[in-house]
Amino acid sequence: MIDSIESQPIESQPIESQPIESQPSRWLLLIHQVPPKPDYARVKVRRRLQSIGAVPLKRTVYALPASEQSREDFEWLVREIVELGGEATICEGTFHEPATDARLIGAQRAERSREYGEIAAAAQRESGDVDRLKRRFALVSGVDHFAAQGRADAEAAIMALERRKAGSDTGTSPEGGMQGRTWVTRVGVHVDRISSAWLIKRFIDQDARFRFVAPKGYRPEPGELRFDMFEGEFTHDGDRCTFETLCRHFALRDRALGIIAELVH
Repeated sequence: MIDSIESQPIESQPIESQPIESQPSRWLLLIHQVPPKPDYARVKVRRRLQSIGAVPLKRTVYALPASEQSREDFEWLVREIVELGGEATICEGTFHEPATDARLIGAQRAERSREYGEIAAAAQRESGDVDRLKRRFALVSGVDHFAAQGRADAEAAIMALERRKAGSDTGTSPEGGMQGRTWVTRVGVHVDRISSAWLIKRFIDQDARFRFVAPKGYRPEPGELRFDMFEGEFTHDGDRCTFETLCRHFALRDRALGIIAELVH
């Protein structure tokens, strides 16, 4: 059963978060109660909440940005909780103060960043299982609702591991999961942006498709990679322009590219 409510701000400790360009207008809340027995019930529910990217608002209240997928995830979880002998209700609403949105978004970003970091660290070990890491990356990125930091590093680390295992870590031909992707950037043509598109097509993803979108308010589709735009997977990093960032991430060490990178910069 799904109720619709307008929720008041919840008092909690502030969570540091990145600047937020846009926030969801509505949230789904799962309010649940799990019986103390069997012992594994609470652990099972907690792990399921983590796997779908839900973040705690209170001890037994978890939130997801409102969407059809979020609703379906919560409805399946409600069924599991009831089968375990517990109770659960799904509510949809908005918060009256932006600070509550910021706390939830910050918590979600922090958790996804932690998971991306674990994936990258595992990929840097020679014994890493490429297929397992790819599956885990797909699960984490699938519930990364607010563009957490670390995604590009995790993906690049997996690709580097794959090249090492294949014995072809030449640094000039990224392969595997980067082929045939949709690359998204801002409308309008400027030096860094168009040069980066050329670099992607020529050296990173020969089957790349490009999509040009408005600079604000765009939410990436699953599998899309953003470059030279706010919160993009590949964009300015410190004093590096996007072209330089791409060369660094994909270990493109061709001397000619180094000269081009200086010109673009």
